[in-house]
Amino acid sequence: MGLDRNKLHSKRYKEQKQNNPRYRLKPDEAEIIHEYRRAKHECEKEGLDPSTLHSGWIKNKNASLYFKQPKKEEQDYKKLFKELVKDLKNHSPSYKKIKRKKINDGHLFFCCPSDLHIGKLCRTFVSGQEYNNQIAVIRALQGVRGCIDKAKGFCIDEVVFLLSGDLLHVDSLKNTTTAGTPQDTDGLFSDNFMIAKRLMVEIIEMLMQLANVKILFTAGNHDHVTGFLMAQVLQAHFRLSKNVSFDIDLTMRKYHKYHKNLIGSCHGDKIKWDLLPMLMADECKEWSSTKYRYMFTQHVHHKVSNKDMIGCTIESLRSPSEADAWHHKSGYQSSNNKAIESFIFHKQFGQVARITHLF
Repeated sequence: MGLDRNKLHSKRYKEQKQNNPRYRLKPDEAEIIHEYRRAKHECEKEGLDPSTLHSGWIKNKNASLYFKQPKKEEQDYKKLFKELVKDLKNHSPSYKKIKRKKINDGHLFFCCPSDLHIGKLCRTFVSGQEYNNQIAVIRALQGVRGCIDKAKGFCIDEVVFLLSGDLLHVDSLKNTTTAGTPQDTDGLFSDNFMIAKRLMVEIIEMLMQLANVKILFTAGNHDHVTGFLMAQVLQAHFRLSKNVSFDIDLTMRKYHKYHKNLIGSCHGDKIKWDLLPMLMADECKEWSSTKYRYMFTQHVHHKVSNKDMIGCTIESLRSPSEADAWHHKSGYQSSNNKAIESFIFHKQFGQVARITHLF
């Protein structure tokens, strides 16, 4: 019969102490290290990254271990900066101007991949739904392509692309929103930024094949600062293109006139719907010269309702992202409304079609 683990550790400890003056772990201390390694193994087995844990305690009867991950903020900022500079130098192509045939009976294609939340992590065993960077990118590309395919029956002479708030899930290297709320995240902040940037470039290049594209940026509550940085990076990327234009300042509500249509958008987390028609009339000089007016909000990830107000129709946009642990716990969850939406507007007759790509 061999010695049990504690006796074996005790024997080795006495031998090492006699032969070596350096400090050696006691059996209880060694056991707590084993507990930490087992905890890491369980995390990895469930697909969790132990490095994302900020800190924690592991205890047994006679010992305790406090662990804290090293700070990587400075290193990650340098990495992000270097990647951005390299990416902008290598991938700011000189786009050839696309010449278009004149379309008399044209339509506007309004593409709205809302609240993508790149970097968000949802696990089936926590919320019953799965969402990560890979799923987010696949859904965004499939959704936009699906909407483009369904719009082939219309003559498109203009595209408006909504660079929606909450494109990114967090707004800092500490994996928190703009307000400082901690989030479950998939991967490093810098990596997620680059994933989102490349995704947006690919989508804009797809839309350029339809017609000239105007980018409308609306700031979100998860990525108010980083979303604005993303908009600036995209503008730099397409600065040599004659077929892409940008409206990306930090005003909370954006508007675009298309003949008799006035199309507006805001994230929707800071304003009551009842105020939106009056704000549109006050902020947008094109109000009086248009007949059909629409305001699209984001933030809630699902349809609240289409609300016909005096002078303006208000509608919330669906999101392709799933519910994380907090939303699941709070009951903000549905399995049948994940989608990317687009809308078709006629020059003279207003909104004539809505296109929904469900997941």
